[in-house]
Amino acid sequence: HTTVPVLVDFWAPWCGPCKSFAPIYVNFARKAEPNLRLLKIDTEANQVAAGKFTIRSIPTLVLFNKGKEVARISGALSEVQLGQWVEQQLNG
Repeated sequence: HTTVPVLVDFWAPWCGPCKSFAPIYVNFARKAEPNLRLLKIDTEANQVAAGKFTIRSIPTLVLFNKGKEVARISGALSEVQLGQWVEQQLNG
C-alpha cells in the first residue's frame, strides 16, 4: 500500500476516445507527480485486472487512496476536467 493516491486509466488500443485521451493523461501525469501516481492498464492485455475492477466501458479512470478505491469515472475528460475531478475526490 502506498500513501500517495493512485489514478489508473483503463484503456484499449482499439478505443478511439482512449487514443484521444492518452496525451491529456500523460500531460496531467507530468504535473501531478509525485503527489499522485498515474498508471495505465491495457484491458486487452490485462483482462484479469479489467475483470477484477469490473471495467464495463473505456476509458475508465479509477482513483485509489490508501489502497482503497475512492472514485471512478468513465469517458475521456479534458485536462481541466481531470484535474478538477481528482481534486474533488481527494479533498471533498
